Amino acid sequence: MRIIDLHCYPGTQTWIDAQGPYPEALATYWKRDWSAKSEADVIAEFTTAGVEACLVALDLETTVATVPCDNDYVHAMWKRHPQRVIQCWGAVEPAKGEVAIRQVKKAVKELGFIGFHFHPIMQHFAVNDRRHYDLFEEINALGAAVMIDVGTTGMGAGMAGGHGARIRHAHPGHIDDLAADFPNLKIIMAHPGWPWVDETTAVALHKGNVYWEMSGWAPKHFPGNLKVDIRGRLQDKIMFGSDYPSLPYERILREWGELGYSDAVMEKVMHGNAERVLGL
Repeated sequence: MRIIDLHCYPGTQTWIDAQGPYPEALATYWKRDWSAKSEADVIAEFTTAGVEACLVALDLETTVATVPCDNDYVHAMWKRHPQRVIQCWGAVEPAKGEVAIRQVKKAVKELGFIGFHFHPIMQHFAVNDRRHYDLFEEINALGAAVMIDVGTTGMGAGMAGGHGARIRHAHPGHIDDLAADFPNLKIIMAHPGWPWVDETTAVALHKGNVYWEMSGWAPKHFPGNLKVDIRGRLQDKIMFGSDYPSLPYERILREWGELGYSDAVMEKVMHGNAERVLGL
């Protein structure tokens, strides 16, 4: 079965460095070492797992003053390994204003990116903030998609004050507003959305332009209602993502198999919905 992984980070030192003060807290959160891998090792892990990866750039420059793991970086990695990396999600910081808009244009027109990933908690904004709608208007006009984190995050978890980040910025209600205001914009919600799983489910079901990928959680820990809905009313909305390198592929893929879904549902989740919605 083809496996399209919509949510993979580069895993290299450049990506680790872009996280600024967060790696130590992430190591505690994930209960394991949180350190860089070589590019060759990253590609080898994609190959062993049999996944076709969509790389995600990371730009937290305005909130933690780090050098981004930017769009050019993930684009170059894609072009060096086209057999395993099939697309990229660009990263732009809404707070950068016109600079972000120029970055969006370049990423789509010159780099050929499928769309853009937003991390509202770490970028300190909500996606329904009208002050940043000019950015989403540009993305929409270019026909690109967006992937937006929903629910809490391991970044900043356990740090004093969460290092200034607010988990409320990633509430699904903000995506509900964005989807209503931009009905032609394809929106992928990233992660299961805890502690607002039911509300995230409601947004996915109500908004025809909103979809949902399940990265960052071990499947056996998906809430019971979500497990039921994936085989039923959400089966045309759900896509596979790993949040690589957060969890090992062996565990993620094994636990997806243990959920007991039919082959037809698994085909949709692992590749069919991403092919249909995003043209991958």
